[in-house]
Amino acid sequence: MNTYELITTRRSTRRFKDTAVPEEDLNEIIEAGRFAPSGGNNQSTHFFVITDKAVLDKLADMAQASFAAMELKEGMYPSLASSIHQSKNGNYRFHYNAPVLVVLANQKDYGNNIADCACALENMMIMANALDLGTCWINQLKWLNEDPGVRELFASFGAEENERIYGALAIGYADTEDGLPVRTPLPRKGNPVTVI
Repeated sequence: MNTYELITTRRSTRRFKDTAVPEEDLNEIIEAGRFAPSGGNNQSTHFFVITDKAVLDKLADMAQASFAAMELKEGMYPSLASSIHQSKNGNYRFHYNAPVLVVLANQKDYGNNIADCACALENMMIMANALDLGTCWINQLKWLNEDPGVRELFASFGAEENERIYGALAIGYADTEDGLPVRTPLPRKGNPVTVI
C-alpha cells in the first residue's frame, strides 16, 4: 500500500488474537513513533512498551477498580462514562486484551505534551497497518494520571515524577478469520474543510 492507502485504511481494532507480535515488527512500530515530530524537537515522549501478560492483566485490574469507584455524571465524556459503566459491571479490559500496550507519557508542564504523544501514536498506527497489525488508541490511562496505584506502577517502570500519561496504543493481530485488521475506509461524516 502507498502512504495514502495506509492512512485511509487504518481502522481501530478492538478484538485481538492471543498471538505475540514479532519483536522486529514491534521495534519498527516504536521507531516510527520515536521519529514523530515534537514541539521544538523536544523529543520528551517516554514510551513504555508492555508485552508481559501479567503486567497487562495487573494494569487492567487496577484500571477496572479505579473506574468502578468513579461516579457516572450527566454530560460526562462518553468514552469515560463507558469505562466507568463497564467497570462497574466487571470484566472490563480497557486494552481489549491486546498482547502489546504502548503507553506514552510526557512532561506534565510541557505545552506540547498531548500533541507530541498524538503525533507518535499516529505514526505507530500507520506503521502497524503497514505490517498487517491492528491497533486501537487507548485514552483510559490518561484519566487515571493521578491514581496512586497507577502512578506507583509506572514509577516502578521508570516514569519520572513530572511525567503523566497522554495516550496508549493496543497492538496485535486482529481476531479476524485472516488475522488482518478491517481496512474498509469509513465515510467521513465530519471534519469539514473550508478553503480560503
